[in-house]
Amino acid sequence: MSAGSSLARFTTLQVGGPAATLETATTEAELLALAEGLDPDEEWLVLGGGSNVLVSDEGFDGTVVRVATRGIVQLPAPSGSVRLRVQAGHPWDELVAHTVVEGFSGIEALSGIPGSTGAAPIQNIGAYGQEVGASIESLDFYDVEAGRVMRMPVAELGLGYRTSVFKRGLRGVVLSVTFVLAASASASASSPSSASSSGLSAPVAYGQLATALGVAVGERMPLQQVRDTVLRLRASKGMVLDPADPDSVSAGSFFTNPIVTERAARALPSSAPRWQVEPDAPDLVIPLDPAALAQEGADAGTGVYSRGPAPAEYHVKLSAAWLIEQAGIRRGFSLPGSTAAISSKHTLAIVNRAGASGRASDVAELARFVQGRVLAEFGVQLHPEPVYVGI
Repeated sequence: MSAGSSLARFTTLQVGGPAATLETATTEAELLALAEGLDPDEEWLVLGGGSNVLVSDEGFDGTVVRVATRGIVQLPAPSGSVRLRVQAGHPWDELVAHTVVEGFSGIEALSGIPGSTGAAPIQNIGAYGQEVGASIESLDFYDVEAGRVMRMPVAELGLGYRTSVFKRGLRGVVLSVTFVLAASASASASSPSSASSSGLSAPVAYGQLATALGVAVGERMPLQQVRDTVLRLRASKGMVLDPADPDSVSAGSFFTNPIVTERAARALPSSAPRWQVEPDAPDLVIPLDPAALAQEGADAGTGVYSRGPAPAEYHVKLSAAWLIEQAGIRRGFSLPGSTAAISSKHTLAIVNRAGASGRASDVAELARFVQGRVLAEFGVQLHPEPVYVGI
């Protein structure tokens, strides 16, 4: 146990004040013991890799449980598949690297994402056409309110676009995650010149990745080649942790891509990227003129809606990066006197430019500024992806 320990050194943004109490678990038994000691009526925080959190400069006036457990165990599985039980604190990218070397496919496109394995289902991380939820079988979870360990199958996790039951109020500690992956066929038969013979990837499902690989969407490629290509793409956007890259001192993508009704999307310029999806619920879209307000069911004087949102059968995912850029915010932008800036590589990332002198308040202020500009320009409310602590 330690008191007054700065949380900045445990977050990828490298900002954040001290914790009243900091506990670190390096084994599952230690983690369970710490979880059992948490009081549901008191303030506490579970911290993994710190890649998706913004801690205030004042810190956290409660107990922080830092999850530093490690370990991968292969379990019995049907022919053609592999089951892996992974400790919650195991670094996510180390898990992906392990599966690629072993020839297990299903999460290779999630290479380079910082953070811990236990945090992956909480955010339902996704990139380049893959989401972690598609490969999860179950997880072991200590429910602080109920005071017991539960094995939760994937169907009970409520996974959606960057969300889960944990983000909607279920409080506790993830102890381990069990994955089911494909035991990939050898790549050597179809790609004899490839340096990788560990196996083939899942079908490539994302256009940008397929283009970078020089294949059509739906084709399979050597696992290592897919991983290397994803890492290169992410690094070009400052999305791979690298001490030599100041643009990687961030929380990754700071805003989720907003999901709006199809009607709201039609009001945007035709050049706005969009993808049809079926979300749980639309993000809030505020029409910018009284006539539009009335059409959407809001009182033009107060802006208060008298009925619920439009029916949920048609929704569109927008590009947060496009909205930010079209709102006039460019790469490298910073508010006067701020220690935070928009990444010079990607408008979706906010970076700490001042290292140990950086301020969480500056990051939050810049985020609010970006949200305000996009809301004023397009009537779309951007939602931060990192968890705010004390902000």
